[in-house]
Amino acid sequence: QVRSVESGGGLVQPGGSLRLSCSASRGVFRFNTVAWYRQAPGQQRELVASLTRLNEYKYADAVKGRFTISRGSADDTASLQMNDLLPEDTALYFCNTVPVSIPWGQGTQVTVSS
Repeated sequence: QVRSVESGGGLVQPGGSLRLSCSASRGVFRFNTVAWYRQAPGQQRELVASLTRLNEYKYADAVKGRFTISRGSADDTASLQMNDLLPEDTALYFCNTVPVSIPWGQGTQVTVSS
């Protein structure tokens, strides 16, 4: 069964940067809009960034200008470059498609704290 695998999270100070990576299989990202989601404790999962097959980018207002989504050179990979991180960016980050089309992976934890 296709499932995403996320990596690259960690503990970082406010203002720091992280780069998250994701891989899937069977061309899931090649043929769909690839996206990153996040879920903070006690909150609903939210869409953070998406990238269509036509290279149309969308970002949540909270991350505009700080986060950049990209596809990897291999079509089944994706990345999320996160700069100028804020404590409110602390969450479990997942990749998937829009609309969601594969089971959720385990995610990668991002903690922004001094």
